[in-house]
Amino acid sequence: MSEKKNNPLNIELTEEVAQGNYANLAVITHSASEFILDFVRVMPGLPKAKVQTRVILTPDHAKRLLMALKDNVSKFESNHGTIKVGETNPSIPPFPMNFGGGEA
Repeated sequence: MSEKKNNPLNIELTEEVAQGNYANLAVITHSASEFILDFVRVMPGLPKAKVQTRVILTPDHAKRLLMALKDNVSKFESNHGTIKVGETNPSIPPFPMNFGGGEA
């Protein structure tokens, strides 16, 4: 049997990246080899919305992200109650759930 070594991952967070980007909409598309997540900031009364960040993932990493989000949402709701989708900002019209979901 071979010994598994613990190789901790050293993650660096620059000051600029630590500031983050606010987004209140995610547009998700995919191809056979990747998932593309565009995080968008929609502002009421403005006709245009700007993509703040684009993240490109392999399918296995997209699934890992989905599982991690499910776990974190479950933990959040255990501590803070159920998240009510669609009630956070009634001035923003609902976004079609199938937008951009097809093959890219």
